[in-house]
Amino acid sequence: MKLWEAMEGPGKETVCVVDAVILAGADNDGKLASCDSARYEALIDIAGRPMIHYVLRAVKGCSRIGRVVVVGPKQALQEVIPSEEAILVERAGSIVENLNAGIRALATRDKVLIVTADLPLLTAEALEDFFEKADANPAEIHYPLLSKETNESKFPGMKRTYLTVAEGTFTGGNVILASPSGLEACGRLLEQAVATRKKPWMMAAFLGLRCTVKFILKRLSIHDVERRLQEIAGVKGVAIISEFPEIAVDVDKPSDLELVRRLVTSPA
Repeated sequence: MKLWEAMEGPGKETVCVVDAVILAGADNDGKLASCDSARYEALIDIAGRPMIHYVLRAVKGCSRIGRVVVVGPKQALQEVIPSEEAILVERAGSIVENLNAGIRALATRDKVLIVTADLPLLTAEALEDFFEKADANPAEIHYPLLSKETNESKFPGMKRTYLTVAEGTFTGGNVILASPSGLEACGRLLEQAVATRKKPWMMAAFLGLRCTVKFILKRLSIHDVERRLQEIAGVKGVAIISEFPEIAVDVDKPSDLELVRRLVTSPA
């Protein structure tokens, strides 16, 4: 897949088309097991369809996406995902290992969109907006942030992990746009981010004493984190402020699933 493809027709701009990796390797052996008997989280039922269906629909509906790889229990996924819809890759272990397996399957050095399979409210519109804002702020890694106000205006009362910085209080999205080389350079940091994703104060500590002190004093800024990432890994990362909370509504506890099942009332 070429990184840059011209849209056909007079007056059409050249836009970035990237491949996508959907991470669908989680066993349903945690908090959600009491809500659904599916063996894997990606196959949990929502309005008569497996959760992965809604994520795949959003990704495939985005004009900026080329090939799509789904990494997870391949045999089980084959029963719900037609071969023409995505390339299925057997899961390799941890989230980072699964991500690497997906990128290897694509055999690309161009940017890749990484999405988790527990985002059933994700929309193509949210992804289009994310790409548009990323285009305006070139970097090797782009990551979405949602303000608490934006998130609670659409999903009031929903429990999320928030981080307060100088610019406000934010939660992170569950997509990343990144180059394989950027991800490789951030290998140790990426593993730490996954391990501490529900404990932002631990992530601040990993960034160093200066960031930790500024975090405690509520003076840590988004730019501070971006700059520290470049110092540690030599990679330019940019946070994208999204106005689409659907990009961050991951289903990882019963209350999340209850909310999503209430909002998605019929198969699409």
